[in-house]
Amino acid sequence: MFPLLRRVVPVAVLVFAAQGSAWADAKLDVAMKQLAATSGCVACHSIESGKPGPAGVAPIGPAWQDVAARYKGQEGVSEKLLKTVMEGSNPYASHWKGKVSGLAMPPNAVAIQEADARKLVQWILDLKQ
Repeated sequence: MFPLLRRVVPVAVLVFAAQGSAWADAKLDVAMKQLAATSGCVACHSIESGKPGPAGVAPIGPAWQDVAARYKGQEGVSEKLLKTVMEGSNPYASHWKGKVSGLAMPPNAVAIQEADARKLVQWILDLKQ
């Protein structure tokens, strides 16, 4: 009986750990979606790729899944995006031209604290397609 327990217990621990991790991920998703909503981010951005903007035109800002895909694996990108969130972006240097209807991201320092923006940016970069 003990040899069987030695095999079953580690598997059970892994199963419970995976469930705990999934629960923590779901809790984080809810918190980040709420933060994005209360900070006004969802006025211009969606999470999922391919969603149309108002009246069927291109969305105002890029979908966060698209942001995650574009910047995947790039060094220093979280700090770069944090700066864009807090200070805004240059309308003449938009690399989303033709994909979104907005010209630039406005500065959001009045709408979100830097620590919260940092968490949100990291969550966005961790999104899966």
